[in-house]
Amino acid sequence: MEHAATRPSKPSSNISEIVSKFAKVCKLRSIGVISSENANQKNHHHHNYHNPNNITSSLGEDSSDATEETECYGEKVHPQPVEVLGRSNVCADGEIMKLFDRVSALKLAYVQLQEAHIPYKPEKIMAADELVVAQLEVLCKIKHAYKEKKVTNKAKLDSSACSHLQVEIESSERLLEDLKSQVNVKDVEILRLKQELQELEVANVGLVEKMSQISMEKKNARVLSITLEDAFKASSKSIHDFSKPLISLMKASGWDLDLAAKSIEDAVVYSKRSHKKYAFEAYIARIMFFGISFKSYDIDAVMRFDDPIDTLTEYPNSDFAEFCRKKYLLVVHPMLEVSFFGNLDHRAFLLSGKHPRTLFYHIFAKMAKWVWVLQGIAASIDPQAKIFTVDRGSKFSDVYMESVEDLEGATVADQEQVIPRVELMVMPGFKIGESFMRSRVYLSDLR
Repeated sequence: MEHAATRPSKPSSNISEIVSKFAKVCKLRSIGVISSENANQKNHHHHNYHNPNNITSSLGEDSSDATEETECYGEKVHPQPVEVLGRSNVCADGEIMKLFDRVSALKLAYVQLQEAHIPYKPEKIMAADELVVAQLEVLCKIKHAYKEKKVTNKAKLDSSACSHLQVEIESSERLLEDLKSQVNVKDVEILRLKQELQELEVANVGLVEKMSQISMEKKNARVLSITLEDAFKASSKSIHDFSKPLISLMKASGWDLDLAAKSIEDAVVYSKRSHKKYAFEAYIARIMFFGISFKSYDIDAVMRFDDPIDTLTEYPNSDFAEFCRKKYLLVVHPMLEVSFFGNLDHRAFLLSGKHPRTLFYHIFAKMAKWVWVLQGIAASIDPQAKIFTVDRGSKFSDVYMESVEDLEGATVADQEQVIPRVELMVMPGFKIGESFMRSRVYLSDLR
């Protein structure tokens, strides 16, 4: 008993702590070798020794953390989860087997400690107690080694993860730098293209101005290239072109063309019935050139547009627009317009200051344009320009006149011996300075 009281041993608190932590590895219970009465008696006399039941109680305090049970000497053992150890790769297989060997040795020492109580032998109890303590110390060392290894492996894993992340970060940074470099290249390209675009826009503005200037020069050149003779021929042709729809509409409306031709110029002898068309041309030319006063005016506005309707739309209050309005009302009698269209809409438009966009009025406006241009060119050449006419019965002179028809059927001898006479003046002539624009006449038949 004294020996048991004076035996050096580890502090009871350390033993209790070790046993408590060991319970996480293996849950131990009494195997029942000692009856409850003997155990109580022995514990009563030897209270300085470790009570196995107390040890069992201490070992079971934290048994709730165990996750897996194992049979050991007929009793259930709760070790640290092998699955977790294996999954974390902290302990090798040999270390796990070593741990289980130590647990088995601890249990054998505990069995010896229990057997030392029957019969009660203090020396065997002390020896068994030291053996239990020794085994617990070994288990504590294993535990500390496990913790250190776990911390080391965790640090390695963290270091590995950090290294992997660092590699990814560096890769991402390199990619970012490449993208920044590409963006810089694109920015430079964008600036270059913007500058090129600005240069092209400036060049386009210059080209537009140049094209506008060239177009204006062409129009001016076209105006300047028109000679008096060209204007005269265009006027004569445009009068002929307008007479065609006028005659067609009259015929379609039931007018007597023979009577109409006779009312224009009586006693004219036509070699062919179809030549009566010249009477209508003479009627139109007479009205278009009637009361004309030669004065210089700008014809550029009229010649700038190919379509005379565009000119009238652009300059609705010009002298040319007034000229068209006045001449149409004289050339196309109200009775003719009603018979043509069934209404007086053309006149209504003109009297309201507008110009109708019909095919009939378009042909008329084209004729008015060339008559207007002829007057302007003649006045610009000679402010004293004059119109001269030829009376019926006048002798033909190729200096002042030209025939609208060939002298059909006349022999050379007839043309030399007989001088034809004028039956009808179709287009008046012009005297400009010392020059003449010959009038166009319809001559008598020499046969």
